Amino acid sequence: MTGPRLSALVVARNEEARLAECLATLHFADEMVVVLDRSTDASAAIAAGLGARVIEGAWPLEGERRNTGLAACTGDWVLEVDADERVPDALAAELRSVIGTSRYAWHEIPLDNYIGERLVRYGWGGSFGTSAVPRLSRRGVKRWGNERVHPSLSWTGEKGPRLANAFIHYVDRDISDMLRRLDRYSSARAADLLAQGEIGTLGGNLRRFVSRFLKCLIARKGYREGGWGVLIALCAGLYPLLAHLKARLEPERHRQDARG
Repeated sequence: MTGPRLSALVVARNEEARLAECLATLHFADEMVVVLDRSTDASAAIAAGLGARVIEGAWPLEGERRNTGLAACTGDWVLEVDADERVPDALAAELRSVIGTSRYAWHEIPLDNYIGERLVRYGWGGSFGTSAVPRLSRRGVKRWGNERVHPSLSWTGEKGPRLANAFIHYVDRDISDMLRRLDRYSSARAADLLAQGEIGTLGGNLRRFVSRFLKCLIARKGYREGGWGVLIALCAGLYPLLAHLKARLEPERHRQDARG
């Protein structure tokens, strides 16, 4: 392909069931880089068989493994894709167009979030989901922070307009999968809180539960999704509260996670 080179980066752990389908939608990129964190399944063989450059290792912090992937990419631009996401043809075409014309350093990409086969457009937020992600950036302008879940971001350069086309994101298989994700996220957040030495207060996190629930259900229009919107709002509110309670009531268990 002519013009700026695009690297597609996938960071995953034991994603053999979803990785091949994800990589198959990245054919438009000039290179594919797959970072595998402590994977014990067939992910490495799958990625290599589809032409990706595979980097294997152990990175307890999400930010560390994502930064490792960014540093390994050689393209002028980097597109970060998770194993549960797909790039439809319309988005692929837009990405090639944007990197050829953009004067900006980075862009957000919308998400079409699916729970099972249902597209859920409204209500996402509160660190439990989002409707857009900052995943297209020039090489060298982005750095992830050192957290286990939802790491912070630092940027060099100006943000550009959000793209028009969306990732397809299979965020949860069903309600049970959503609740398991809530458990994983809150445990990782508890480890981050203990590592930072500040777990907050019960009262403060109870207030956050109410404010996040209402923000997702009302301000982010989760009510338009019926019961699904209620579930998302509940999980968004519970996420910081559960993280606080795990850090407060089970500190040794989660402090061990914080050590690595």
